[in-house]
Amino acid sequence: MDWLNDIANLTNSTFVFTTALIFGAMGGLFSERSGVFNIGLEGMMTGGAFGAAIATYYAQEAGLGAASPWIGLLAGIGCGMLFSLLLAYTTVTLKANQAIVGVVINILAVAITLYLVKIIFNGAGDTETLNEVLGKWPVPLLADIPFLGQALFNTYPTTYIAYLLIPLSAYVLFKTPFGLRLRAVGEHPGAADTVGIDVVKYRYIGVLLSGVLAGIGGAAITLTTTSNFSHTTVSGQGFIALAAMIFGRWNPWGVLGATFFFGMAQALRNFVKLYDWSKDIPMEFLYMLPYLLTLLVLAGAAGRGVKGPAAAGEAYDPSKR
Repeated sequence: MDWLNDIANLTNSTFVFTTALIFGAMGGLFSERSGVFNIGLEGMMTGGAFGAAIATYYAQEAGLGAASPWIGLLAGIGCGMLFSLLLAYTTVTLKANQAIVGVVINILAVAITLYLVKIIFNGAGDTETLNEVLGKWPVPLLADIPFLGQALFNTYPTTYIAYLLIPLSAYVLFKTPFGLRLRAVGEHPGAADTVGIDVVKYRYIGVLLSGVLAGIGGAAITLTTTSNFSHTTVSGQGFIALAAMIFGRWNPWGVLGATFFFGMAQALRNFVKLYDWSKDIPMEFLYMLPYLLTLLVLAGAAGRGVKGPAAAGEAYDPSKR
């Protein structure tokens, strides 16, 4: 049936768009669970997208073939970590205002990546289109299941990693000593410090994990969706990921539901264009849909009094514990 196949394709596209949001939102979750408000997710994802594009481009030029996008993925992780290290040093060590530093990182990431692209590609505003990108990996046997095979088991490797990230993160955060300590420094750093937990160490770990995951999210956009990098590649998905984290109440399973909601909004934007009746709808309305939903979700969250970790956004001063 055509309608069933359409739903399967829509679900598959939704998970593709959800992938970057999951990585970004989970990055924000680890950072804020440690007590550092990370509004710089957009910049970290931009860094990851840039690093993936540049490294993949040079790797394919060097003749590394199918290994090129994986090298690009590692480079994306490295670039995301660089921006997260900047956030950690300025907010944890220097105790700068976390919101202001996050905004600066977002501006810096777009500016410096665009500047470097123009230098590398002789004044062009974007990179050349990549020949070597990540392809879909159909899971043997499972991909042949009617509907579910096309919807869930014929997608990109980064999407499979995102599937696994949710239960793994939930286990680490709520079932391990590391997760307990990370959450403790985000809720009451003074009490955590009193029992011997190194607040600075765990906040650095939380922020660096944020950079790693956001870097993968940005790289996934480059290597699966756009096949190149420009200053509009991430295009607000870091902010949508931040909204998904809040909507998901700082819980991995909640994040999964929230990111699926936003991912479907992006997939629908492209999906409805396949139908003739969509010609009567201005494209601007379709493109604004994910961002409009973001505003509505944040307004709703504020109205319900949703609150994150108690110490998120506050620099820790041991003398005031």
